[in-house]
Amino acid sequence: MSTRNALTTTPPYPVEQTVKQLGANLRTARLRRNLSIEQVAEKIGAGIRAIRAAEQGKVTTGVGVYIALLWAYDLLEPATELADPGKDDTGLAYLRENERLRARSRNRLDNDF
Repeated sequence: MSTRNALTTTPPYPVEQTVKQLGANLRTARLRRNLSIEQVAEKIGAGIRAIRAAEQGKVTTGVGVYIALLWAYDLLEPATELADPGKDDTGLAYLRENERLRARSRNRLDNDF
């Protein structure tokens, strides 16, 4: 019996909406550049169905397709800021609260054989 991935079958609502918005944005970018799906598919080396799925905002579409589409439309630079550790205020606050002083534990190896 196979188990289904809950993320692809019932993704959290904010995830689903964000991917759908990204897909709509990518479609708008393609149309503004007067490119066909076939032209874009050829440029990024993907199939037409993958482009259509990305533009529909399907969570099952690989992240590589989304990133390649951003590249094709010269929109990749803002994507490099996604999850930027320097802008992760929550993560930085957590780090300050729980800062590790050492990477290793203080347990030392003994030479007692």
